[in-house]
Amino acid sequence: MSIFSGLEDIVNENCSLGSYTWYGLGGNADFLVRPQNTEQLKAVILRCRENDVPFRVLGFGSNLLIGDEGVRGVVLKLEAEEFCSFEFTVNTLVAGAGANLNKLVLDSVRKGLSGLEALTGIPGSVGGAVRMNAGGSFGDIGSSVRSVTVMDKLGNIFEKEKPELVFDYRWVNVTAPVVLKATIELTESDPDAMLKTVKEVWIYKKNSQPLNTKNAGCIFKNPRGMSAGALIDRAGLKGTQMGGAVVSEKHANFITTEKGCSSSDVKKLIELIQTKVRDTFDVELELEIEMW
Repeated sequence: MSIFSGLEDIVNENCSLGSYTWYGLGGNADFLVRPQNTEQLKAVILRCRENDVPFRVLGFGSNLLIGDEGVRGVVLKLEAEEFCSFEFTVNTLVAGAGANLNKLVLDSVRKGLSGLEALTGIPGSVGGAVRMNAGGSFGDIGSSVRSVTVMDKLGNIFEKEKPELVFDYRWVNVTAPVVLKATIELTESDPDAMLKTVKEVWIYKKNSQPLNTKNAGCIFKNPRGMSAGALIDRAGLKGTQMGGAVVSEKHANFITTEKGCSSSDVKKLIELIQTKVRDTFDVELELEIEMW
């Protein structure tokens, strides 16, 4: 009998994951599960616990590399309406983990509510953005998040608020495996001025990042006081290719892919970059991209 007996409508076995990531790479998941509500999500998590089956949550796959061998266990996709809904109330936005971050940025600007403009052009879901404190040169999401609602491995739901909720560079102190929603504080501002900021951020990214390519954003975190991209560039690695994976000529902290590329190609190029930067500058580059 299947461990997901009674939940067959939301479970796909041996499901390809490549199409769910921006790289378009990766093997199959043993189970891809799409809960339609919080009750089903809890049921799946408890089944996983009872049967000692690991699980992960897949957002928009914009900062993720899935191995060619695929993923053992369960991959959860929170794409049902309950997980993707959001609501603006006065100066607060409550957004589900599956909500589209780019849409929220634009909607808040149209409403004259400031706080998310720095996230312009960052693809992904709210849950993924919170999990890695998404941001860039202009700011990060953690500065605006007031609280996060999560589900633990026992299916319990609880809220973590500031100051207990702490954000740092590409990090948040949330250990629960599932982010359900985030409450974001916004402030009233001039929509025209905000729109100008959004355009400036977008132009900056268009000019400095390889946006029209298959990539997964920055591969490495910036070492304290340094730029990972500059280190890779100074190591002479721009344009370096491993199979179908290439260090971007436009921004060295991006790895783009060509036709026929495999996840293995990207991983080998990542290792080459880390080794060269370590040998040249005695600096260890830490991954920003998530690898499954």
